[in-house]
Amino acid sequence: MHRRNGKIRAREVRVVDENKQQLGIMSLGDALALARSRNQDLIEVVPHATPPVCRIGEYGKLLYEESKRTKSSSAQQRQSANRLKELQLSPVIDPHDLAVKTNHAIQFLCDDMKVRVKLRFRGRQKAHKEIGFQVVNQFVKDVAAYGQADSPPKMLGDRDLNVVLTPLPRNKRAKNPREAEQAQSPVPTSPPPAGPAASQPQQ
Repeated sequence: MHRRNGKIRAREVRVVDENKQQLGIMSLGDALALARSRNQDLIEVVPHATPPVCRIGEYGKLLYEESKRTKSSSAQQRQSANRLKELQLSPVIDPHDLAVKTNHAIQFLCDDMKVRVKLRFRGRQKAHKEIGFQVVNQFVKDVAAYGQADSPPKMLGDRDLNVVLTPLPRNKRAKNPREAEQAQSPVPTSPPPAGPAASQPQQ
């Protein structure tokens, strides 16, 4: 809960109004008088700042805005959690196919999607599960600049090896390869116009 009005303890505060406009630093008494003159509350919104930041406004309205932001943030988190793509690998996957899957994983991670990597052992492959672990661990290393494993690869049942990759924060993530390619694509230039001057032999 926020301190407000007479419960605020700081001697001076940085004040913003109901429109979030900066009113500057003033004594607590002046800030309280200003809030009263506007028939508003003085609400401490950033208590650990130096000096604390206080907002002039209606306390009920502030609580409503914060509740709305919390609900919106929770909805976005749920939506992100539902954005999950799955890629299937094999212990004997062709190197070209593995490269294609790796590129798909990178694009999904750059689009802020989680990626579940599943490797299925079939028949005699179950006797050499270390090969599957090598494939999956290498896959995780190949996309490490874009996402990280939530936990080490592990078996689900006796034939499925799984790992879930979560996107790195955007400020710690390598640049999207697709965007890099577009940035490096040469801009087509028009050929010089053909005219009499171009057709005349040089003397």
